[in-house]
Amino acid sequence: MAEILPLILSHMEPYVDIIESIIAIIISIVIFTIILKLIKRHLLKKVKTKKDTSNVTVFLDLLKYLFILFVVIIAFSSYYGSWGELSFVIGLLTVALGWALQKPVSGVVAWLIIITKRPFHIGDRVIISDVKGDITSITLTHIFLDELGGTIDGEEKSNRTIMIPTSAIFDKEIVNYNHENDYILDEIVSTITYESNLKDAEKIVIDSACEIMTPFWKKFPKRIPKEPHIRLSFKDSGIDLTVRYHTIATKRNRIATDIIREIHRRVRKSENVEFAYPHTEVLLRNKP
Repeated sequence: MAEILPLILSHMEPYVDIIESIIAIIISIVIFTIILKLIKRHLLKKVKTKKDTSNVTVFLDLLKYLFILFVVIIAFSSYYGSWGELSFVIGLLTVALGWALQKPVSGVVAWLIIITKRPFHIGDRVIISDVKGDITSITLTHIFLDELGGTIDGEEKSNRTIMIPTSAIFDKEIVNYNHENDYILDEIVSTITYESNLKDAEKIVIDSACEIMTPFWKKFPKRIPKEPHIRLSFKDSGIDLTVRYHTIATKRNRIATDIIREIHRRVRKSENVEFAYPHTEVLLRNKP
């Protein structure tokens, strides 16, 4: 028996390196899988939609397969070749893949930042790369916007979908209407003649804004100002009355239209206030 054991060990010696490589691969895969599960659990706490959950799963599965492939390549290369040659090959592959996958990788990193830091959410109204719209979906590669304006002036939906690469968050300015809350400051400008009664005009503009906004203000948080204010400026044809008030970002156009309609109605009824507009007026005076 004592003579057989050395003989068995001598026959197994060529396979020792292979066995050690296999064990190292298995241990590495197990450790990496555990780390991935912890990362997945953390990311799933951040996501809020089924599509985001699917994106997390797909991304981590892809990462797992790439890691397994990478470990297998290292194991076989270390067994059959020198580490110097392996490092050279890995370096070339890294440079080639980094160049070829620069945009996709940037997009995936950007997506991870979006779902963890939450600079915006689905449903937010944003401006990205000069495109204004409501976010409808966020994927690994693109942000989908329900466009506002585009074919028309204002902020009404054009019924077009705009796809913006997620990597745009690294080099484009992003304006989020809803980051803190759903309310923004808006204004309406009315120009009255110099002959108009300014005090009456200010009252008309303030009362018109209050008439339309009061039902909405009842639902506003306490920290949002609910009283409109006036700003004045001289123009060639008259005085600009600018009424500023907080409104709901997604209903801004409709609310502004109702206020303009109310201002027009009240001015037309007034005997002391007139709208100003560019025109020519001839004054005839009798010489003494």
